[in-house]
Amino acid sequence: MSTVVRMDSPQRPSSIISSEKKVGDVVTVEAITTEVQLERNFSFLSALGLAFSLLNSWTAMSASLQIILGSGGPVAMVWGLVVSFVGTIAMAISLAEICHVYPLSGGQYDWSCWMTSAAWTALFAAAGSLGVSYVQGCISLWHPDYGAPRWHTFLILTAFVVAVAALNIFAVRLLPILDRAAGITSMIGIVVIIIVLLACRGAKTGDFQSAGTVFGQFTNTTGWPGGFAFILGLLQSTLGLTAFDAVSHLVEEMPKPAINAPKVMVLAVIMGAITSWIFMVVLLFTLTDWDEVLNTVSGPLLTIYNQATQSRVAAQIIVMFNLFAMFVCIQCVCTVSSRVILAFARDGGLGQASRFLSPVHDRLKTPIWSVVFVSVWVVIFGLIYLGSSVALNAILSAAILFMQISYLIPILLVCVRGDKAFAGHSRSWTLGKWRRPINIVALCFATLTNACFIFPPALPVTGESMNYAIVVFFIVMIMCTVTWFIHGKKHYEGPSELEVRLAMGKSA
Repeated sequence: MSTVVRMDSPQRPSSIISSEKKVGDVVTVEAITTEVQLERNFSFLSALGLAFSLLNSWTAMSASLQIILGSGGPVAMVWGLVVSFVGTIAMAISLAEICHVYPLSGGQYDWSCWMTSAAWTALFAAAGSLGVSYVQGCISLWHPDYGAPRWHTFLILTAFVVAVAALNIFAVRLLPILDRAAGITSMIGIVVIIIVLLACRGAKTGDFQSAGTVFGQFTNTTGWPGGFAFILGLLQSTLGLTAFDAVSHLVEEMPKPAINAPKVMVLAVIMGAITSWIFMVVLLFTLTDWDEVLNTVSGPLLTIYNQATQSRVAAQIIVMFNLFAMFVCIQCVCTVSSRVILAFARDGGLGQASRFLSPVHDRLKTPIWSVVFVSVWVVIFGLIYLGSSVALNAILSAAILFMQISYLIPILLVCVRGDKAFAGHSRSWTLGKWRRPINIVALCFATLTNACFIFPPALPVTGESMNYAIVVFFIVMIMCTVTWFIHGKKHYEGPSELEVRLAMGKSA
């Protein structure tokens, strides 16, 4: 008979397989799908809306323009995005095939437990930080002497975290509606902003930046060699396309996850890349003073809006599209990061805290303490702002570092094992002969960018300008090691037999 698994059960859902649903030596998707306490609120469209809102590529890239302006400038903004898209879509396609065979909320977590948990926590902090940059940019637009004190940055980040945590605890049933609305608003917003910028720039000045400037100007103020500076600039576009795995952590809350989740993962990256490339090109064509954009106190995006419209009021109004989209992005990241922590705790991977973090509230239908847990860690992570002048770069680098490592591990396993990695599993589609080339592109891109993103963003390096992403990485590795020897070595069950077969390529 089939088995019902409670989220606070000591058994992990993935380890319980209904014998009625085994067909010979083939384990079907239905055989590892269990009834859980989380409600299936996310349809294909709402899941796509969540993924698009969470990637929020055009908004995330525009909020982090300060990273790329001196690390390649227009060339990195336009062509760096193309490079990042090629590498990221290869990762998305590779993980989509795994998700099709293995649609459980842990996602790549089942191969890279601590890395995935740390990745989503860091991404939560990164999204919140980009939201803060919008708020402080708006203040500086009207008060140029504001200066954006670091402790203000920390407090605004904390306010964002508290707000989205409250939404994820008390209004979880409204989140799919908010995600759909945000997806629509984001698409409308980018169209409105593009029209306003082009119309205002054309009407007020009658000319635009030359194509040579937009597609060929290279700017390097980092102190690093030009080629390395360009790679550092990929942080902006890579960040905007990262986190496509979000929907794989919500499969227990959506119908037909084996079909819908992989589609959403790939479509989200494609949609994000197209909208972002168009938006970056429009920004470059409509700015008027490159030096002002480089040295602005209100942030590059608001300065470009102000230059194009020649109106602070107009700039303030249209940036609200960005701010709303970013707020929903922060909320989405909170949702997914809490589900990753829930999956880890449910498997006993967080020591004695696992029993405390694994239950789902019966009435609210949300993992309250997982939401609180990840939110507290984001606030602690935000303390970097109090001691570093390049804290944003460090937080974004840490998010990419952890996220791509969590992608690398399962992709590497599949690349090495080939078709054997999926032996005994029913599939309606496969990458076939293209699997290994796509996997190799993904692995090369992630390895190169991870190695470079831990470097300081500029020379010379001081205590304040150091990239603390590597410090955060080693702290997480220490926590992982200590937890393993204290608790995990004796109590953590690890992957089920089914998962081991998938990873090692043994027949079921």
